[in-house]
Amino acid sequence: MVFSSSLFLLYFFPAFLLIYFLLPEKLKNIFVLLASIFFYAWGAPDFIVFVLASIVFDFYVVKWLYVSTGKKKLILTGASVFVNIGLLAYFKYANFFIENLNEVLAQFGMHAVQWTKIALPIGISFFTFQKITYAVDVYRKVHAPLKKLTDYAMYILMFPQLIAGPIVRYNEIADQIENRKEYETLDNKLTGFFRFVIGLSKKVLIANVLGEQVDYIFSMDSGLLTMPVAWLGIVAYAFQIYYDFSGYSDMAIGIGRMIGFTFPENFNNPYISQSISEFWRRWHMTLGAFMKNYLYIPLGGNRVPKARMYFNLWLVFVISGLWHGAAWTFVLWGVYHGLFLVLDRLFLLKFYEKIGKLPSIIITFFITLIGWVLFRSETLEQAVFYVKKMFSGDFRQLDYFPDAKFYTIMVLAAVFAFMAIFNRNEAWQQKILSREQHSRTIILMTLGAVLFFVICLASITSSGFNPFIYFRF
Repeated sequence: MVFSSSLFLLYFFPAFLLIYFLLPEKLKNIFVLLASIFFYAWGAPDFIVFVLASIVFDFYVVKWLYVSTGKKKLILTGASVFVNIGLLAYFKYANFFIENLNEVLAQFGMHAVQWTKIALPIGISFFTFQKITYAVDVYRKVHAPLKKLTDYAMYILMFPQLIAGPIVRYNEIADQIENRKEYETLDNKLTGFFRFVIGLSKKVLIANVLGEQVDYIFSMDSGLLTMPVAWLGIVAYAFQIYYDFSGYSDMAIGIGRMIGFTFPENFNNPYISQSISEFWRRWHMTLGAFMKNYLYIPLGGNRVPKARMYFNLWLVFVISGLWHGAAWTFVLWGVYHGLFLVLDRLFLLKFYEKIGKLPSIIITFFITLIGWVLFRSETLEQAVFYVKKMFSGDFRQLDYFPDAKFYTIMVLAAVFAFMAIFNRNEAWQQKILSREQHSRTIILMTLGAVLFFVICLASITSSGFNPFIYFRF
């Protein structure tokens, strides 16, 4: 069940909000947990028992480590992290490992390993990281553990951010889990709904429209794809994945705000970045924060010799690429971005300073586009072929003419993606998305949200095309 479906928008979401707002304070967390279990079980009934069992395990291990000292405390923390990483590795990467092992065995004329493919539990990449933050934050004494198992289960399974984040670190909302009266205001409910509809509009009115053409272009016969169409396809994909993923994050943040939670921001105009380093401070910010605080800094951060620091930085992004998916295309996407992060530190940042803001943005966007080819391609062979087509000089006439709607949405997507180049526009965006608004502004925002909610619902019900890119991660 994705947020941009009729089932969610017409049935689950309104029923959830109605019951939640009518319940007394002491029952709200329990209800969010039950609703989240139902939400997860609807999409992955075979895995709900496994997820709940792992939650019970983590809760009691962390509770035990909190009252422990010395080596025992470290061992318990390691056990929690090891089990969670182990489960993620098994479910997400076992198939990938066996497939590659069998290819190697075939090269030596040996028999393939017999293997039954493992299904991937929905959202495992995201809730695994949240479990890790819980154990590590308690170990570091950043915050005490939760007292109730049901509160911890709600933190892990909370449906707004369960499927695709943002990755909410435990210390960021620990106090809100037990008491969020301060945030359960009418203003937050209305601005939260507005934020939800912004995300829904990004997903349905922009990402879906672009996605249809992207799928068509990437599935074109190799003899038909030309250089202009290849560039059109990857630029459209760059906007599709941005509006798809950031739209989902907006929806999660909006729902969270409506029920009294303040989730961290996940995107901040990434395509106006003047370097790949800045891009990763603006794109999927909660993943970047996790990697920095729970991997890069423990590896030594900036306190190690430069050569080691560069290697650690590169390694973090190789792991980040693998986290996105069990395929060599994702691994190389991580290698690619890690390489440019190291090059930034070595000389590119100084080069960008010399050439100025606009050329730096153009170069960074170009680098990002090449990376998106790896991310979108099913195989390395397809990625190599597609990049070659982008620089082939093949301008043959092709009977491919997207409709006016596609080009209109492309222009709007570009305008919204790059308008924050001007500082005033970026400040205006942040002001519009904030919780603090004047009463008259909230009324206008709510009316606009209702209008766009209806438009989105009409678009969803009239179209059968409604994918979600990060759903498979």
